[in-house]
Amino acid sequence: GHASPPRPGYDFAAVLEWFAERVDRIILLFDAHKLDISDEFSEVIKALKNHEDKIRVVLNKADQIETQQLMRVYGALMWSLGKIINTPEVVRVYIGSFWSHPLLIPDNRKLFEAEEQDLFKDIQSLPRNAALRKLNDLIKRARLAKVHAYIISSLKKEMPNVFGKESKKKELVNNLGEIYQKIEREHQISPGDFPSLRKMQELLQTQDFSKFQALKPKLLDTVDDMLANDIARLMVMVRQEESLMPSQAVKGGAFEGTMNGPFGHGYGEGAGEGIDDVEWVVGKDKPTYDEIFYTLSPVNGKITGANAKKEMVKSKLPNTVLGKIWKLADVDKDGLLDDEEFALANHLIKVKLEGHELPADLPPHLVPPSKRRLE
Repeated sequence: GHASPPRPGYDFAAVLEWFAERVDRIILLFDAHKLDISDEFSEVIKALKNHEDKIRVVLNKADQIETQQLMRVYGALMWSLGKIINTPEVVRVYIGSFWSHPLLIPDNRKLFEAEEQDLFKDIQSLPRNAALRKLNDLIKRARLAKVHAYIISSLKKEMPNVFGKESKKKELVNNLGEIYQKIEREHQISPGDFPSLRKMQELLQTQDFSKFQALKPKLLDTVDDMLANDIARLMVMVRQEESLMPSQAVKGGAFEGTMNGPFGHGYGEGAGEGIDDVEWVVGKDKPTYDEIFYTLSPVNGKITGANAKKEMVKSKLPNTVLGKIWKLADVDKDGLLDDEEFALANHLIKVKLEGHELPADLPPHLVPPSKRRLE
């Protein structure tokens, strides 16, 4: 909740803008159980204009409401944000309970865990793209400087030499919006590259327009050349350097104890089930799978891919998923399945149907016992 804070004795929005320019990530926090976006908070978000790419949203305390209510709140949040933040992409929202207390309503525990992991990954990956972001900021500033030059020189051009300077200045400040549009048209500049109109009008009140400089096309050409050529080369260099760097991840604090050990995300669930057992975890359901196996006319203890397929498609899983399961289950890669491999395939189908992810490679504890000595 955002209780209205006492108005600070400084320009709060300006301070935020200063920080927004310099940080890598901006996280806006909302409470799921009392979602109201105060006018103040709305102003705060608007002060972050031009930094939308850095914004992520956290819908916190999501364990305080039932699932149905949570979906409504999420919808309402997206709708309200859409009116404040104008980006083509939808802002990424992480839903969860981001403190260490027990979940009030534990129904969505899995969702919260997955969201928390995503948010952690996002934060941990920040050092990797830091140079690229600095480059993007440089591009933004260069564009702004260019537009600034066009604005100032347009104002200069309109000023009379001798009389009526003050009244002309007033008129120009009032019509600044039209000057913006003219520059936009003449130089094909997108509206997003212009400084805030209201702020610009404020700052211009105290300036002496006749002291403004005329446009220096040479300087602008230099900037254009930098944007077109140097930046492109730098981008390539930065990307290469970053791919060679050892991946640095943010460590410490909440990141400790999330990845390793039994409380790591998804440990002992889905494909991870049975990871600490002595017995092969597929063994307990194997008798059921064996009955099906023997109806699929095995030859020399193996069934063909075509026959396995007939059975596997009954799961209604899409072919892309079944193909992945086949690859994991055909451990000896002979294009046939023996009874153990067939049981494994069914086990993986069950894992997937229960809503878990499939592993990229078969984890050691799922390798059928008779294939283990091949390891």
